[in-house]
Amino acid sequence: MDFNRVKAEHLKTLEQYVPIVARVHGGSHPEFLEVQEIFEAMHKKLKAAGNEKPELISEFQQLREVTDNYTVPDDVCESYAAVYKMLAALDEAY
Repeated sequence: MDFNRVKAEHLKTLEQYVPIVARVHGGSHPEFLEVQEIFEAMHKKLKAAGNEKPELISEFQQLREVTDNYTVPDDVCESYAAVYKMLAALDEAY
């Protein structure tokens, strides 16, 4: 799958969901605060790169470690699960 297409599909939603999920679940799932930091770093690189493909290998490696390969915890909302699904789709497309 084309990275730019997946990025276009998910980036706006991730921009909205990540801060909300961090606020709602950060207390009980501190790993999501790490996900938020990594996403913000990726977001800066994506914006700076424009239509080019930025270097995101280390960010995706960190995300896989922090999220246990995007495994959604049992006690979270659909938005949390959606964030992991979108990040996994970006990772796969990358």
